[in-house]
Amino acid sequence: MSETVARTAVVVCGGASKRFGDQDKVFADLAGRPLVRHVTDRVDPVVDEVVVNCHPRQRSQLDAVFEDTAVTVAPDERPNAGPLAGMRRGLDAANGRYAVVLACDMPFVDRDFLAFLFDRAAQVEAALPRQDEGWYQPLQAVYAVEPFVDALDDALEGGVERPIEPAFELNHVVVWNPDAVASTDTFFNVNTPEDLRTAATRIDRS
Repeated sequence: MSETVARTAVVVCGGASKRFGDQDKVFADLAGRPLVRHVTDRVDPVVDEVVVNCHPRQRSQLDAVFEDTAVTVAPDERPNAGPLAGMRRGLDAANGRYAVVLACDMPFVDRDFLAFLFDRAAQVEAALPRQDEGWYQPLQAVYAVEPFVDALDDALEGGVERPIEPAFELNHVVVWNPDAVASTDTFFNVNTPEDLRTAATRIDRS
């Protein structure tokens, strides 16, 4: 892995989107742009490169979505192997020392919050947001790429499925109550058509 850049964003798109119906939510229209494009456009000013991991069936459509950008599309080598495999594939295509790993369905990601996470992770190996309800957000967290790749490899070999588990193997800081330093919508994610309609009502204020 070449460390030619400092910060990478890895956006993971290869999930089944079962709650969204027959349409692939990655490409669902939100204010005239595909959902995934909202995520990559928001994160782009914070990082040096953007990598989008996807299922192979999504490759050609994603190439079209990003034809006017420098985004790297990295299809799964093991399709349907779960989120850890998608994260691992995206990181394999990353050149940065640190990477923020994001779900593809968070259209209101707070740029300042991501910059804050990169700063917090700089002296350790990961910065993990944890909300008041006790939920960690491993798909809006920053990781040191090389140790996280090792942790993901171990997790995949051991049959681990939850992304937070390999994250815990790193020397990490927990960012408690991230809502205090991030916009209230940064963790809003689009799981259903109703969520997409809600996002459309919030797009002007984001």
